[in-house]
Amino acid sequence: MRVIRWLAPLAILGAFVLPACAATPVGSVRVAFDRDGTTDTQSQGFADVAARRAISADDPVRVASISKLVTAIGAMRLVEQGKLDLDADLSPLLGWRLRHPVFPDAPITLRLLLSHRAGLTDAAGYWKVPLDGALRDITDDPRAWDDAHAPGTFFRYANLDFPIVASAMERATGERFDRLMQRLVFAPLKIEACFNWESCSPETARRAVVQYDRAGAPVYDDLRGRKPECAVIRSTKRDCDLSQWTPGRNGAMFSPQGGLRISANGLARIGRMLLRDGELDGVRLLSPASVRTMMQPHWTYTPDNGLTVEEDASGQSRSGFFCRYGLAVQTLATKLDGCRDDPFGDGVERSGHAGAAYGLLSGLWLDRTSGKGVVYFATGVEDAPPGAHSAFTQVEETLARGER
Repeated sequence: MRVIRWLAPLAILGAFVLPACAATPVGSVRVAFDRDGTTDTQSQGFADVAARRAISADDPVRVASISKLVTAIGAMRLVEQGKLDLDADLSPLLGWRLRHPVFPDAPITLRLLLSHRAGLTDAAGYWKVPLDGALRDITDDPRAWDDAHAPGTFFRYANLDFPIVASAMERATGERFDRLMQRLVFAPLKIEACFNWESCSPETARRAVVQYDRAGAPVYDDLRGRKPECAVIRSTKRDCDLSQWTPGRNGAMFSPQGGLRISANGLARIGRMLLRDGELDGVRLLSPASVRTMMQPHWTYTPDNGLTVEEDASGQSRSGFFCRYGLAVQTLATKLDGCRDDPFGDGVERSGHAGAAYGLLSGLWLDRTSGKGVVYFATGVEDAPPGAHSAFTQVEETLARGER
């Protein structure tokens, strides 16, 4: 059954009435779905407060780290095509030496990067690489590496992993990452989406969801009806000439770790494809084996093998947030001491990814046993308080469960 509900943009009239101590989102959307289609859509608040534009499930938003899961889908397509290898040393492909300075004999592979076990950290940065810069300047910095743990032995969530993945994808194909993702993922699934706006249409940009800080001021994607003049970090000369792009030199350019702009309905299509073992509407995007490889945990928490919290300040997770992780896929409801990774509160195992940045919280979660899933996001919740029963926030717990 397909049930669509549009909810009035005023918080006092809408759904998702958060507990009295919780931050009230500027805008929020929740889409529930199963293998066959959407089952429920709820939206509340504004996509753009200044324009008084109500939010909808078709409006594109910067979904933060859910971008990693979508980037991994593109990478797995290249693995299936034989253009990437999950377990090969990436240095020859990249054209520069990618090695842990303390453990130089350990090769860094795509599997290790996608599962955050490559030994990298975000201490040297991961996204402020100028248009004419090189990503290797970051990975050559000793601060980019965890001195205490060899690659493959420790889980440490690091955004830097994914610009390296994007660099490898570019080197394997000779295509710019944002355009490559259009060809590999968005066009086959008939989704209007893009990384960092450059490859989205002007019509899509006009529906952009603005993101707000704790004071209600716009902090991201206040586009005012048009695409940005420069969708990437400008060069050291302050120009934005994308003809300077060279395959694999700067995989951070289009923000593969967090810069995906996509609607909740678009993410629901990706969720349905994964629930259907890689196929949607007659289009086979991934093999069932590739979906299983992504979904199965490559790391499960023990007290000495990883960190259960994101260290980047933009996140809002707490200890116990990560306890199982596959290839850019988090598994929830881990029944181990120290794990508080169940925002739904029902003990059901779900797979997907969370996102948090610039006052936004988001989630894409799939119950592969029942064949059901949910996508949600909320903006303007930089100060969202801790959750009542998990390491997620109250806002995420409320949206996960679909409470009103």
